[in-house]
Amino acid sequence: MALSTLPETGFLRLPHIIGNPKASPPIPALIPVSKTTWWQGVKTGRFPKAVKLGERTTVWRIEDIRAYIDSQGGGQ
Repeated sequence: MALSTLPETGFLRLPHIIGNPKASPPIPALIPVSKTTWWQGVKTGRFPKAVKLGERTTVWRIEDIRAYIDSQGGGQ
């Protein structure tokens, strides 16, 4: 899912942010980092804060992901 095709608001699960080449069809990364790097970055505040929707459901606001990518100069 390319940044330009994302809706303005909503939520993304982790595979839609960091990608999943083994999915069918493969999911391209919006932010190409490993799962471990992502979670370390969330913990330290480098990446946007997660939202818990349930015990086993963690998502990120699309607005926060867009803002992060724009802040890194990748939103063009």
